[in-house]
Amino acid sequence: MDDDLPDHVPDHLPAPSCGPLAGFTVGVTAARRADELGALLERRGAAVLHAPALRIVPLADDAELLAATEQLIGRAPDVVVATTAIGFRGWVEAAEGWGLGGALLERLGSVELLARGPKVKGAVRAAGLTERWSPASESMAEVLDRLLEEGVEGRRIAVQLHGEPLPGFVEALRAAGAEVVGVPVYRWLPPRDIGPVDRLLDAAVARGVDAVTFTSAPAAASLLARAEERGVLGELLGAFGHGLVAACVGPVTAVPLQAYGVETVQPVRFRLGPLVQVLCQELPGRARRLPVAGRLLEIRGHAVLVDGELRAVPPAGMALLRTLARRPGWVVSRGELLRALPGAGRDEHAVETAMARLRAVLGAPKLVQTVVKRGYRLALDAATDAKYGGG
Repeated sequence: MDDDLPDHVPDHLPAPSCGPLAGFTVGVTAARRADELGALLERRGAAVLHAPALRIVPLADDAELLAATEQLIGRAPDVVVATTAIGFRGWVEAAEGWGLGGALLERLGSVELLARGPKVKGAVRAAGLTERWSPASESMAEVLDRLLEEGVEGRRIAVQLHGEPLPGFVEALRAAGAEVVGVPVYRWLPPRDIGPVDRLLDAAVARGVDAVTFTSAPAAASLLARAEERGVLGELLGAFGHGLVAACVGPVTAVPLQAYGVETVQPVRFRLGPLVQVLCQELPGRARRLPVAGRLLEIRGHAVLVDGELRAVPPAGMALLRTLARRPGWVVSRGELLRALPGAGRDEHAVETAMARLRAVLGAPKLVQTVVKRGYRLALDAATDAKYGGG
């Protein structure tokens, strides 16, 4: 929230007549469960821009997975680490398709089986197995700590891979003397249609989205890689550094973003519901609130709340409003407002046209005052006008 807010903005704001995310646009990069995440966001009022940054390719017919499965059945590992529910289920189903299902389950039932989190635990138990241990944090770092504390020198450890190398996990085990067998249950590949990803990148760079959600590290890495391919990585990172929220479901997902210095927000519980709740707190908390002409004006991503009532504002109107709000109460010239209009030329009449539409949408024309021969100003309430130096 801006530092120069009026001192007397009320602590208890009028209850909005809309969802907590109304007026905000959220990008969704998930390939799996994207519909579920999108529905959760839309139910709370958000506009959703869906751009799956990758696709999952099962390896049921993959020779590499078959070879790893036969190797583990033929020679028992000491420990098996199951990292994702979908991956574990896919592994068992693939083994059944090869006629190896019974042998694989028998082998997994005879070794120390570790499950990363409740979902994986559920998949393990659905297969008729029981995990030896599962971390409370759902963190691979905690799994690694446990293994290293137990000692892994000379032990054979099978690790279900995420679809990309687990950062530091396999290397740390091998450095401590373990023999590590990777189990590649699926792979991440770029989406078949890259168009939605490019549209999300364009919107992010143009500040047309307020947050981007990430539910896997490969999705974050894929979006960054595509931005670099298009030559807009610097602009994307700049957007993340100036108001665009990167919302990650957990710390593992955040690693590719944090490697570029992007600050992320994360829920305490690594689930879709808590992820949405974080955005319900984060985005409204960043909205600009100003007492204007006896009304409380809250400026959101693509809309405005006037005394808690949502008003959708077109892009030109939002550009004008944000420019006026940067110096509330001060007169802003038509020339400066013209420069703020997207795609505007040199005709200041465009400012008058966009301003007329903005006033009509707000339903309260007195919120923006015309200062003859000078420009326009937000009509800050008298009690705060002095703080900003008047007009």
